Amino acid sequence: MWKQIFSKLPRKSTKSDADSARTPNSGTNTSSPGSGRANAASPAVKRAAVFPASAIAGIEPLLAFKDVPSSEKLNLFISKLSLCCVVFDFTDPVKNTQEKELKRATLLELLDFVSQNPPKFSEPAILAACKMCSINLFRDFPPNYQSSNTNLGENDNDSEPTFDPAWSHLQIVYDFLLKFVTSHSLEAKVAKKYINHSFILRTIDLFHSEDPRERDCLKAILHRIYGKFMVHRPFVRKSISHVFYRFVFETEKHNGIAELLEIFGSVITGFALPLKEEHKIFLWRALIPLHKPKSLGVYFQQLSYCVTQFIEKEPKLAGGVIKGLLKYWPITNSQKEVMFLGELEEILEAINMAEFQKVMVPLFWRIGQCINSYHFQVAERALFLWNNDQVVNLIAHNRHVILPIILPALESNAENHWNQAVLNLTLNVKKMFSEMDDALVLACISSYNEELEKLNLAVKKRKEAWELLEESAASRQPIAGNTAVLVTS
Repeated sequence: MWKQIFSKLPRKSTKSDADSARTPNSGTNTSSPGSGRANAASPAVKRAAVFPASAIAGIEPLLAFKDVPSSEKLNLFISKLSLCCVVFDFTDPVKNTQEKELKRATLLELLDFVSQNPPKFSEPAILAACKMCSINLFRDFPPNYQSSNTNLGENDNDSEPTFDPAWSHLQIVYDFLLKFVTSHSLEAKVAKKYINHSFILRTIDLFHSEDPRERDCLKAILHRIYGKFMVHRPFVRKSISHVFYRFVFETEKHNGIAELLEIFGSVITGFALPLKEEHKIFLWRALIPLHKPKSLGVYFQQLSYCVTQFIEKEPKLAGGVIKGLLKYWPITNSQKEVMFLGELEEILEAINMAEFQKVMVPLFWRIGQCINSYHFQVAERALFLWNNDQVVNLIAHNRHVILPIILPALESNAENHWNQAVLNLTLNVKKMFSEMDDALVLACISSYNEELEKLNLAVKKRKEAWELLEESAASRQPIAGNTAVLVTS
């Protein structure tokens, strides 16, 4: 196809057409709204053009839009889209350089056209635009590509992503798709036939991309699709939920969880009250289990935002969320414990008294364990909860239940903890409790000392019992030779 085009035009005029198409749109290219993660290892496959010559009404695709009458602009639009359906191999930088530059110039022309209030898109134009985007964007990543980010942890965020060498074209196609979807000339009633479930699923699959620029582009596009095509909203939510389920319960490998959560964060703000049952199910079955994977640190900020948005919408969900966090509490991962404590503080700021009283016993038992942690950051973060006035108010109203749970942990810290900052914070919290209810503090300390004495006595008795057993064993003669031993049942 490209050879036919080049054979029709002189070499010089082809170059000038490409240059004239590139120059006015260079600013548009640099101001792209977003981008995503591409795969450098995936070779592009050259495909034939999708549309036959009859579909483009004989319009020469290298003509500029300004050189044709308004009645022919959509035909030229379709013709240029057909020209851009050929995918080149970018692994060889010297191969098809002239054709690549011409395609890039044509893509910039298309981007400029959809950005400048074009006429209402006809159904063939919508079909052509969707096919051009599908051919250029939808591609499969090799297995080793997706596994390169396996179990990405908090300390692995600095690994260098790989970039697709075709990004100079992909970026323009993404910008085109974003402008096309948001254009007032695109009618959702017509476009929903082509921006359909299959198109949305392939778009969500691209969030596997390792390139953050591509994921940013995809995030913007999927969010606009969700906003414009109301009929597809349940399907988008369901598809994203399935991505989360596979990530948590099967693979723990996905590069785009943070971006998908960011989309859902804005979606949750638009939920009507009272919340539908399907939205609550998403919270319990998807968002709460997302606290489990080792790579939580990569998407924790977006996840925490989604959870707090649910609680702000319906505060009575706070108790169930806290129970879920306690279920997935990271006992052997100190960095995740610090994150959990931070999220707990945000939840406690929004919780009501009735919900708090349902979960305060297991919650403060876990906080007491964190206070006694030998990892000073965990102990510090747990003690910082008392710097929050809302948390202190909840504790003060329920001190008769909470203080007997927390005070033993404080006493143990004051006697044994190695970190001076933790010791100082412990003493400050004890002082705060004394000012709150000194009589209760004294009673709890007395009870703690009694329990400590009982524990020490039990340890002493156990030690004496072992010493008696050792002495008894030492006084007996060992059995030697072939002496038979009678064993009774």
